[in-house]
Amino acid sequence: MTLYYDQQGQGPDIILVHGWGMHGGIWGDLPAYLATRYRVTTLDLPGHGRSRALPGPYDLATLADAVGRHVPSPATWIGWSLGGMVALSVAARHALPVHKLVLVGATPRFVQEPDWPHAMKPEVLAQFALELGADFRATLQRFLSLQVGVDAAGRALLRTLRSEMFRHGEPAATALAAGLAILRDADLRPLLPRITCPVQIIHGARDRLTPLAAAEYLATHLPHACLARVAHAGHAPFLSHPQTFRELLLDFL
Repeated sequence: MTLYYDQQGQGPDIILVHGWGMHGGIWGDLPAYLATRYRVTTLDLPGHGRSRALPGPYDLATLADAVGRHVPSPATWIGWSLGGMVALSVAARHALPVHKLVLVGATPRFVQEPDWPHAMKPEVLAQFALELGADFRATLQRFLSLQVGVDAAGRALLRTLRSEMFRHGEPAATALAAGLAILRDADLRPLLPRITCPVQIIHGARDRLTPLAAAEYLATHLPHACLARVAHAGHAPFLSHPQTFRELLLDFL
């Protein structure tokens, strides 16, 4: 498996990990901004963007190991959505030394359970999985629409996400299916006490994919975490509120 990554800048290492169906380009000009002070590695997850897919089905631990083999350590990991779960898995399993952790729009459990209401209903994610095989482009577009608001700013952000999604080609169908399976099955709640590094949680107060209550749970159950709520932001505050996001990020770093 060949993992594509871009590296720029000099200084302490930062790893940027994107979400499901996207690629490293979704971070926009954030890598260049951080590269004035840090060495920034922006990667494409397996089967996304310019990275080849992993052979066969895989789980979160396999995905985290595959990513970890290609990035420098120790480092600060910044993970968005599914990328946040990857970063949490790396930190919890001590596969690599994690200096600090930044979780953006992240959750320890993506779908609801009787003891976990702060998530998407399982039947909604199951419908995504069914639709993925019939028309994956339309399914991805629908998934994007859940990440933004319904006002004019949200519609503008949705256009940005849509224009970026296929800039480096279509994600591999196997990677999309494996990613949805991870979102369906992974439950990181039992692992949270193992994560002893400092953690900054940045979460949109209007996130429709991973509710704010999930971020509040992370802040309560991670030993050394703080939560920053971004008012009026949805699932991608680094795009909708870039200045606020950068200020929060640099203060933590």
